[in-house]
Amino acid sequence: MRADPYQVLGVARDATPEEIKRAYRRLAHRYHPDRNPGDRDAEERFKEVKAAYDILSDPERRARYDRFGWEDPSASSSAGFEDLGTVFEDLFAGIFGGSSGGRARGEDLEFELEIELEEAVSGIAREISIPSREPCPSCQGTGAENAQLDVCPTCGGLGRVRIAGGMFSIQQTCPHCRGRGRIPRRVCGACGGTGRVIRERRIQVEIPAGVEDGDRLRLRGQGEAGHDGSRRGDLYLRIHVRPHPIFQRDGADLYCEVPVPFTTVALGGSLRIPTLDGEAMLEIPAGTQTGQLFRLRGLGARTLRSNRGDLICRVVVETPVGLDARQRELLEAFAATLEGDRARSHVPRASSWLETVKGFWNRVTGNKVDAG
Repeated sequence: MRADPYQVLGVARDATPEEIKRAYRRLAHRYHPDRNPGDRDAEERFKEVKAAYDILSDPERRARYDRFGWEDPSASSSAGFEDLGTVFEDLFAGIFGGSSGGRARGEDLEFELEIELEEAVSGIAREISIPSREPCPSCQGTGAENAQLDVCPTCGGLGRVRIAGGMFSIQQTCPHCRGRGRIPRRVCGACGGTGRVIRERRIQVEIPAGVEDGDRLRLRGQGEAGHDGSRRGDLYLRIHVRPHPIFQRDGADLYCEVPVPFTTVALGGSLRIPTLDGEAMLEIPAGTQTGQLFRLRGLGARTLRSNRGDLICRVVVETPVGLDARQRELLEAFAATLEGDRARSHVPRASSWLETVKGFWNRVTGNKVDAG
C-alpha cells in the first residue's frame, strides 16, 4: 500500500504550503543520495519524499488526493515514470542553489562578520576563516580510492538510462552513478565516497566603504566546492557594526552628544571635539541652550549609495558639581543678580515656561496665579 504523502512529510492535513515546503526541504536534504552514497534505503526514501511533495505542492493534485486518496480516477497511468534527473535538479536548485541548466554547483554559505564603525565608513580588507566542504585531497574529489573510477555498467558511461513504460520511453538520470557515468572502484575512506571533506578555508574579503549594520554582501564563487568539479556556490557576508562609544549613525549622518560647561554656553567659546577623521573645532555662541544642534558638514559617515554625510552635535549643558565655598559664594552672588523682573531677559525660556504655567493654573483653578 502506498504511503500517505502527509505522513511521509510529517505534516498535518491542513498544513500550509510553506510548512509543506519546509518539511520537504528538511527531509530531502537528509536523504539526498549525494549525502548518503551507496545507501539504497536513503535513495528510496528520497524518491518517496519527492513524490509526496509533488502531490502536496500542487493545489489541484492535493485536492484530488484529499478527495479520492490513491484511487484518483484522473491519475495518469504513466505517473510512476518520473525523471530522477529532474528530481536532482529541482532539489539542487531549491536547496543547494544549483542551476537546472547544468551540473549542480556547490552550496551557498553565510558568514557573520563584526566590524567597527570606522571600518564600515572607510572600508576594510579582512581575512576570515570559514568551515566549508572542500574537494577531498585523497581522491581529488572523485569519491573513489586513489581516484580510480570505472565506467558505470548500468548506463555505459552515458549518465542516463532509458526506461520503457507501455507506449512511452523516458530517459532519466542513471540511478546507479547518479548521472556521472562513472562509479568508484572502491569508495574513498577519507570522505566516505562524497568527494568532499570539511576544512577551514581562509579567504581575503573586501568590505566596501559605506556598509551599514545588517547589510548582506554576496561574494560569487566563494562558497562550498561543488561535486565533480562543478563551480563553487556563493558566500554571503552579513555585516554587524559594533556600537560606538561616541557616535550614533543614521544613514550617512553621525550624531553625538557634547557636554559643555554652563559658563561656555553662557559666554560663548570653542570646543575641540572628536570626529572619525581626527579632531575639529566646534564654535559655541553665547547663550546656547541645552539640546541645541550644530551641524559640521562632511564629517559624518557615508553609505554604499551616498556621499559623506554630516556630523551633528547635540549640546548638553553640564551642571558643575563638588563646589568649594568660594565657588558657591560667587554663584550665589550671580544668582542674586537674576532675581526680579529684570532677570527675565536673561532666562527667556524659563520666563516663557512660567507664563505658560500661570495660564494653565488660572484655567484649572479659576484663581489668579502670579508667575513669580
